[in-house]
Amino acid sequence: MDHIVTLDSRQEAALEAIAHRFIAQHKGDVVKALKETIVLNGHLQERLDAVESRRA
Repeated sequence: MDHIVTLDSRQEAALEAIAHRFIAQHKGDVVKALKETIVLNGHLQERLDAVESRRA
């Protein structure tokens, strides 16, 4: 399911700071950080799907 989120300037600044820290944890390797994000999102989606299937 797609969901578009609109951020205000304060939220945008907070998100950018978190992104910079996350990239720093990967020693500046943006591609490695993006790959980890994709994997983590996949795991979270699987968990959400499992919860939704139990509700049905």
